[in-house]
Amino acid sequence: MFWFGWASSVSVFGQTTQASPAAIATPAAATPSAVVEPAHDELLRGTYGPYRANNDLLFYHLDLRVDPEKKFIRGTNTIRFKMLQDGTRVQLELYPTLQIDGISLGKTTLKYERDGGTVYVDFPKRLRAGRTYSIDFHYSGHPVETGRFGCFTFKKDTAGHPWINTACEETGAYVWWPNKEQWRDEPQQGMEISVAVPNGLMDISNGKFAGKKDLGDGYTRWDWRVHYPINNYDVALNIGNYVHFDDKFQGLALDYYVLPEDLDKAKVQFAQVPGMMKAYYHYLGEYPFKKDGYKLVEAPYAGMEHQSAVAYGNHFKNGYFERDWTGVGISPRFDFIIIHESGHEWFGNSVTAADKSDMWIHEGWTTYLEGLYVEYNWGYDDAIRYLNGLKKKVKNDRPIITARGTNAEPPQDQYFKGALFINTLRSIVNDDTRWWPILRGFYLKFKYQNITTEDVVQYFNQQTGMDLTPVFDQYLRHTAIPTLELKFDEPGAVAYRWVADEKAFAMPVRVGLKEHWETIHPTTEWQTMKSPLTREQFEVATELYYINVNRM
Repeated sequence: MFWFGWASSVSVFGQTTQASPAAIATPAAATPSAVVEPAHDELLRGTYGPYRANNDLLFYHLDLRVDPEKKFIRGTNTIRFKMLQDGTRVQLELYPTLQIDGISLGKTTLKYERDGGTVYVDFPKRLRAGRTYSIDFHYSGHPVETGRFGCFTFKKDTAGHPWINTACEETGAYVWWPNKEQWRDEPQQGMEISVAVPNGLMDISNGKFAGKKDLGDGYTRWDWRVHYPINNYDVALNIGNYVHFDDKFQGLALDYYVLPEDLDKAKVQFAQVPGMMKAYYHYLGEYPFKKDGYKLVEAPYAGMEHQSAVAYGNHFKNGYFERDWTGVGISPRFDFIIIHESGHEWFGNSVTAADKSDMWIHEGWTTYLEGLYVEYNWGYDDAIRYLNGLKKKVKNDRPIITARGTNAEPPQDQYFKGALFINTLRSIVNDDTRWWPILRGFYLKFKYQNITTEDVVQYFNQQTGMDLTPVFDQYLRHTAIPTLELKFDEPGAVAYRWVADEKAFAMPVRVGLKEHWETIHPTTEWQTMKSPLTREQFEVATELYYINVNRM
């Protein structure tokens, strides 16, 4: 996902969207935001309660018919799951404004109870642990436009053709289709997506194209097969008057869908995709969804990381809406949305947070990948400049990790502070011959898994041989960044310590002169080192670590 970070409105295909103000850097924590108690419906959606935990999701088949004129949808989601415990109830979600037309297990009509967006499905006989069941969930209605990108929108392109898109990470996929609305349990056997649209339009969804069929009533059904687990918010439809062109990268199918008037621009701009793949292959390994291929699909909003069908709306220009995203002259060299949203195929879609509270695993790591893309193409110094340009966007007003089980959206710091923290981790390791295998191993270990921050911490502790838990906790669970305090009271010596919320915080840092850094190992207790440098001469490698320095 990507947040707007500019202090002005931007025009997106004729739609004006108000951008949020850029964050201003602060030397420590800003005033903490007020804690908002989660609402009842957010707790229902956020908690992995007993009627979710009693089953393991295996497969979806979403079969949908979309009427652009009436702005109406009608569909069925066939949900296959295995019971982990005996039980007579499971929990699903569907937005309250959509109608349930019936839920059935085979020929048996099932009873259900609605509580806001939550749907409790009840079975007349006990479902047995270890057995697999399949239910058909029929529904219909007018999906509401809600959230930052509308979630499900009925628009028209400049030629007047229907242009219908989805983008539901914040608000939830349940706005337009019934599902197990959480992050922890994905359909392990993948998904089928069938979307019927008026003749002359195309639907581009996730997965590998499985064919289309004229239904004989003015509609054509487009079928797609997802061969991998998929986040529910990644499930997408893009209905429009698209044209298609393609390419390949090391045997990987690259398919592009854009509006006809943008075809020539797209052919120029999307030529960046193979280079993006080359960089990410170098650091992390091959594209994780090779059976499904990679698609880039034009959309009327900035962009979204829909698995194998990345949404693109960056006006076919470099930078972010033609602006220098980090303000250091580097982002105008590449198309920000292609690089960022495609990076989510590795972090967010392949490696996925088990709870929204750990969303930095998606956004912090993908923002860091932007820096790696820069490093691969233009070198380490430019990558460091690019990443340090993020500092002015950090607010430090709320911890990056929110309360578990509340469906609470983490703050924007998960992007910028998250990436700066990962760059700090690299500097802690201070040996790229170790860092690159650790980085690649992290991705490969958790590929196709749903993980927590604790999993990340355990991995890095094991691989580095260091106890980095207090370091992770300081950056992710507190607002303030660590401050290195320096005292120059004694000639020829410097006293130093960390000031941090975590009492056990200890982190090596490079100091002295840039040409000849010396690594010290401060804790929260005062230590002293010999140094001939004066207060003015004594430097700290603040471009390598996201820290404050206080010279006393």
